[in-house]
Amino acid sequence: MSSPLLFIIACLIWGSTFWAITLQLGDVAPAVSVVYRFGLASATLFAWCAVRGDTLRLPWRAQQWMLLQGLASFALSYVCTYSSEQYLVSALVSVLFALMVFWTPLLNRIAFGTPITWSTCCAAFVAICGIVLLFYQSIGAALHDILGGGNGHFLLGFMLALVATVSSTVGNALVMKVREQSGNVMLTMAWTMLWGTLMVAVWAIATGQSWQLPARPSYWMGLLYLAIFGSVIAFSAYFTLIARIGTQKTVYIGVVTPVISVLLSVQFEHYRPAAIEWVGMVLCLSSVAWALTSGARKTAAVASISTPPSAKAT
Repeated sequence: MSSPLLFIIACLIWGSTFWAITLQLGDVAPAVSVVYRFGLASATLFAWCAVRGDTLRLPWRAQQWMLLQGLASFALSYVCTYSSEQYLVSALVSVLFALMVFWTPLLNRIAFGTPITWSTCCAAFVAICGIVLLFYQSIGAALHDILGGGNGHFLLGFMLALVATVSSTVGNALVMKVREQSGNVMLTMAWTMLWGTLMVAVWAIATGQSWQLPARPSYWMGLLYLAIFGSVIAFSAYFTLIARIGTQKTVYIGVVTPVISVLLSVQFEHYRPAAIEWVGMVLCLSSVAWALTSGARKTAAVASISTPPSAKAT
């Protein structure tokens, strides 16, 4: 399958998954829904690998990295995402996920000492301004609610969404370590999702959460869509794109998906952003595009300088 088609598939699916998650809220605890989703996705991937004749076992050295990625990408990140959408419109959560473009260089700076470019700092400042405008009214109302003796659930949802984005960033950084251990994307995804599922299941049991099975057809439709399309197909496309075209281009998915998510929220969640919120979203997404574009230009310039003249002529 061509890279442009994989890119389109990932954008369309992930742009809709933030809304699809709302179909699973209400009847079942968020952590339990995460277990159902990635348990089904993991089983599907293992079955597919078995049909292909792959050896399903991987050495413990590889499993250690997959366990860490499972914790970050499919346990902490998704439990926080599901929980945050109990209090925030799905479109707002998707916009916050676009900020992973800035968490990534910050993580690289902390972990590896990689310098952060001036253009990234400027784009991050614009993104912060956009976030302030986007959430200004809602955070103000939440603070007023807390001072009046309310629960301030909006702020809780906001913080959970931020934790989810940081956790996903850490998970993305671990992808390359997992790939060093095994090049079988489908099998490593199966194991990573399994580890994440087991950890969330232990958490759900330890906290006494109910394992009821809802009767609503919409819940099961959402579960199947999120497990097969949102997990198996979208993540397969995403990791394949990283291997083909690199992260600099693949992360543009993070610019497109919030746009789709906002449109779905307007249609199905009756989300009606005020003018200041529209401006905030435009600033935030524009800053992400700016950061990605400047990073791509710098990478191309470095490659051009480092390429010998004889190689350029071929």
